[in-house]
Formats: sequence, structure tokens, C-alpha cells
Amino acid sequence: MDYCYTGDAHEKLFAAYRADEEPFPTQTQMEFPRREHRRPEVDILKRLFFPTCWNAVELVRDELAVLDSLDTLGGLFFAGIRPYSGSDPAETVDAVIEQLPAVRRRLKKDVEAAFKGDPAAKTYMEIIRSYPGFMAILVQRVAHTLYEADASEYARELTEYAKTETGIDIHPGAEIGDHFFIDHGTGVVIGETTTVGEWVRLYQDVTLGALHFEADESDEHRLKKGYKRHPDIGDHVVIGAGTKVLGAITVGDHVSIGANSWVTDDVPDDTKVYVTDHPTQERKRTK
Repeated sequence: MDYCYTGDAHEKLFAAYRADEEPFPTQTQMEFPRREHRRPEVDILKRLFFPTCWNAVELVRDELAVLDSLDTLGGLFFAGIRPYSGSDPAETVDAVIEQLPAVRRRLKKDVEAAFKGDPAAKTYMEIIRSYPGFMAILVQRVAHTLYEADASEYARELTEYAKTETGIDIHPGAEIGDHFFIDHGTGVVIGETTTVGEWVRLYQDVTLGALHFEADESDEHRLKKGYKRHPDIGDHVVIGAGTKVLGAITVGDHVSIGANSWVTDDVPDDTKVYVTDHPTQERKRTK
């Protein structure tokens, strides 16, 4: 292996496991059916973040086991980044691994948001193990740290893999606040320059996307890169199923957008947006 982690993230994660309290899973006697992914990074991340949910109780019992897992994860990160960078990415990998304890704290807030935001949610364990929205944000939060550490291509590999597993497409460049929840999730798309505030809840088939694209003046066949294309979503926002929020617009705080809305202009704080004139439904008996 070309990478060896020498920091103290394992100490912080080990202490965090022991500080967990109900309703987060803390029992170490449970054994679940194995569920392995084609990207080993995802398996390791899930075990590092929530070891009692993924048959990794050795991480709760032995700090050196956490270090071993970080070494393995770092080696995978190293191998994934190096072909893109063409140089030694050890410092980049170190910087990302140092962020994992902070990512875990944010993910616990996402679990809380899912539990409070879904009447069907029975336990935190259920959310961690089975909710596609939670898996998507778990991968994206790690991928975002890679994106910010100039490993954007490898970060995109991870979020694209999460999309194949969940049907949820969150670009690693998107900045997403705490207590984020995607319910159901299939068909959700969140673009690269999107920002999302705290306590935001999305439903299936929501797009936070671009309205149009600018051409690169130096090449008629190339679209312009590196500019703001996607919306900014405020705090305490709910966006209903099928809604499209498009362009570099601002949606304020405490906004509720109803299902199947098409939003291309700014929405001020404390506003409800909904479709008032739905198509008329007709029914005809066949017998």
C-alpha cells in the first residue's frame, strides 16, 4: 500500500462512538445480513460512521481497528485520486480523513432530520440502514470534502456510484447544510453550484438545476464552465414531489413549495408556492 495515515482522526471517531446515546444505535450484540457494495470505499465509510449498524463492533471496542480502517480507506482514496492528479495525493487524503469526525457529526443531524421529517420512520437504525436519501447524503458529504480538496474527479466517481444505488444525483460540489432530508428520493437532482440551508426537506423527482447554459465564446461547441448556474435554497424549506427549481435564483427561509411547481424566479422568506390550476381529470367507464 502506498498510503499510511498518521493523524488522530481514529481517536476522535473512537471517542465519538463511545459518546453516542439513544436513539442512535449503541448495542454491540447485533448481527445483520451482510450488504456489500461494488465501491469498497462506501462499505468502509458506512462502517466508520455507524459501526453498530454495519457489523463493525470491533471499531467500538478497539481504537487501533479504527486506525486500520482509516488506513484502508486512505489507500483507496489515494489510488482513486492519483490517476487524476498525476502526483502524490497523500496530503489531500490526509486532509479528507481529518474531516471524517466532523462529517459524522453532520450525518447524525441528517438522521435526526429524517426521523422527524418522515411519519413512517420508526427508528434511527431503519434510517441508517435503509433510507436511500441518507445513503446519498452520506456519500455526498464525503465527496464534497474531496471536491473542496481539489479531488473533484474522484469525488464525482463516488457520487455517481451513489446515484446508481439510490436514484439520487447530488453533485459533490453542492453545498448542503445540516439536518438535510430527502424522502423517497428517486429522480432527485442537485446541481454543482447549488447551496442548501439547514432543515431542508426534498421529495422525489425534485430538481435543483440550471435553467439554461451559457456558451463558451472561445469555442462554439463548448459550454461555459465555472459560473453560478443553480439555485440557493434557504433554511427551513420544504420542496414537494416533482418540483423544478431552476437557475441562479434564491429561495428564502421558511418557504414551502408544493408538488409539481416550476420555479424560475426568486421566492421571498415566509412564502408558500403552489399550483392553483391543475388540469381537469376526466374518467370514462369501459363497461
